[in-house]
Amino acid sequence: MQLHRFTKWTVAVAVAVSGSALVAVTPNAAAAPNDDRAAVWDRLARCESGGDWAANTGNGYYGGLQFNRSTWVAHGGERYNRYPHRASREQQIAIAQEVHEARGGYGAWPACSRKLGLP
Repeated sequence: MQLHRFTKWTVAVAVAVSGSALVAVTPNAAAAPNDDRAAVWDRLARCESGGDWAANTGNGYYGGLQFNRSTWVAHGGERYNRYPHRASREQQIAIAQEVHEARGGYGAWPACSRKLGLP
């Protein structure tokens, strides 16, 4: 499904032409769930790595969400970059969401998910 973004001008023209009010979902309203989800991942990254999406401390965990390499590879992270810390924040979140769905929650981040009260 493709979502179309309507500008105020587009909506105004549609209303003027049709002569009736038009109800449309604004881009901000449509993006709200993703923004909320991203905020959770940002909180988790602050706990895991101090919010450093490029973290590579030599401990075998990489990026803002401290992926180990095998988890990153198993969930397709290499389509973005060989190592998580070299992928963008958005790319790391995309893989984290896949891990979350595959494992049914935030269990891949046990200490921080408990600390933050995440299921």
